[in-house]
Amino acid sequence: RWFHPNISGIEAEKLLLTRGVHGSFLARPSKSNPGDFTLSVRRNDEVTHIKIQNTGDYYDLYGGEKFATLAELVQYYTEQQGLLREKNSNVIELKYPLNCQDPTSERWYHGHLTGKEAEKLLTEKGKPGSFLVRESQSKPGDFVLSVLTNEDKMETGDRKPHVTHVMIHYQPDGKYDVGGGERFDTLTDLVEHYKKNPMVEKSGAVVHLKQPFNATRINAANIENRVKELNKMADHSEKAKQGFWEEFEMLQQQECKLLYPRKEGQRPENKAKNRYKNILPFDTTRVALQDVDESVPGSDYINANYIKSIPEDGRNSEHCKIYIATQGCLQTTVNDFWAMVYQENSHVIVMTTKEVERGRNKCFRYWPDKSCAKEYGCICVRNVSEREAQGYYLRELEILRTDRDERPRLVKHYQYFSWPDHGVPNEPGGVLSFLDQVNRAQRSIPGTGPIIVHCSAGIGRTGTIIVIDILVDIIHRQGLDCDIDIPKTIQMVRRQRSGMVQTEAQYKFVYMAVQQYIEAEQKRLEEEQRNKRKERDYLNIGYAPVEKGRAKGQPPSPRTQSVVDDESASVYENLNIKSPKVSGMSNTGR
Repeated sequence: RWFHPNISGIEAEKLLLTRGVHGSFLARPSKSNPGDFTLSVRRNDEVTHIKIQNTGDYYDLYGGEKFATLAELVQYYTEQQGLLREKNSNVIELKYPLNCQDPTSERWYHGHLTGKEAEKLLTEKGKPGSFLVRESQSKPGDFVLSVLTNEDKMETGDRKPHVTHVMIHYQPDGKYDVGGGERFDTLTDLVEHYKKNPMVEKSGAVVHLKQPFNATRINAANIENRVKELNKMADHSEKAKQGFWEEFEMLQQQECKLLYPRKEGQRPENKAKNRYKNILPFDTTRVALQDVDESVPGSDYINANYIKSIPEDGRNSEHCKIYIATQGCLQTTVNDFWAMVYQENSHVIVMTTKEVERGRNKCFRYWPDKSCAKEYGCICVRNVSEREAQGYYLRELEILRTDRDERPRLVKHYQYFSWPDHGVPNEPGGVLSFLDQVNRAQRSIPGTGPIIVHCSAGIGRTGTIIVIDILVDIIHRQGLDCDIDIPKTIQMVRRQRSGMVQTEAQYKFVYMAVQQYIEAEQKRLEEEQRNKRKERDYLNIGYAPVEKGRAKGQPPSPRTQSVVDDESASVYENLNIKSPKVSGMSNTGR
């Protein structure tokens, strides 16, 4: 989805500088050499353009490694960080794809999905007639309609599910067609037409488009359309069980795949340490207390799990955020809680419940009164200060081990008291500004341990807060054109602690929070760009024509005009890919 079929070099620069971050990149067709492509990469406040040659046999950077497809070339240089270098050996980092705006907000559009992934999805979760549309991997700019049919006969006589892939061509005039047939203004028009007029394969098999196989992935900047779509479906009374409900239900049905062992919490000696007898930590990710008396059975047990924001592809895991999700303290588990805070070197605790709600105990008060100190096992906690902010209390607590001669550690305790006893907050602004303060505190302490998050059971509000924070963090780092997938993020978190995000209302609240964050971010970026434009005229300026050195096999540069055409030779400089040397790169915005 980093392929942009209709933009010039100047437009690519504008996109990368207004919507990208350092390391954002996109690919586009070359204007000067039809059939070739250009890779545009943002590096701080400049954009570098790299030429990609398509010889008809392979793709390469005018030398260097050869690839069968543009997608494989981009994937290689994204994964092999450090191979792409300027002639002066400065590394060019391809980190975050700046995605082309989706051609449609229809939920059957899956964007960057390979043929194999489409087949796996449709055969495992679809039914005959299920279809989706995705980007073409082999022909950037085109699309593929993948449909589950029932046509493969096996020796037993049974029909085996079969996926048919139909190429959709995107023409230069902006129209779409299948195999040179009728042309359509939009992908939606094309799909609607073939729903009513089924295609026929060469074998004679009829390809029926019966029900869309909906995607949950969205381009972050496009979230408003997705929320409208999900809300619209929820508003139609005859389709009341669609939209958010439908997505959340699909997520609930996946729960049976996440039955990891929870034996530690079920041990007789640990049962009394659980606030709710059936809400137990997975053994695979549980926090084990260290420095305990091993002769006491269960002394290392606390109802808590590590939650890591692991990227789906496992790449960029250095940005992985770590949390601890735990239950609200019982009177008998307060010492264990503080032992965990100390052990994990945590400096920030997030509490999303009041101690008592609707007459029920939700969490035992595990901190002393203001200006007082109290010992919890071998941890002494002093309440240094306490103040009420917008919807939450902030307490500054100092902790130290009484059996060690050491300086006290400052722990910030954020208690969000504005979450209603029932349901979710009316709007997410309060939660977003609360999380912003929490993250500022976390970032201000180098080398700090995980943020500890709890409510009462440590799964509903705790899961909601963690999932919102993970998604906001991804968008903050990768820019507004990154892909996000809310159900997949929840599933990733649920693999680490059971039942995270408990209700449809909490599920919808995650969408609302992410949407509001993106809208605020879009306004902030627009304002930033307005201010930058006031400071300087940031359009390309003409440079004196200079003939750059070129690698073997590269055609001579065309004459440079006085104002640089976005694809003219003076925009590109020599590129060094460790070995061998290749050509085709520039810095603009100098």
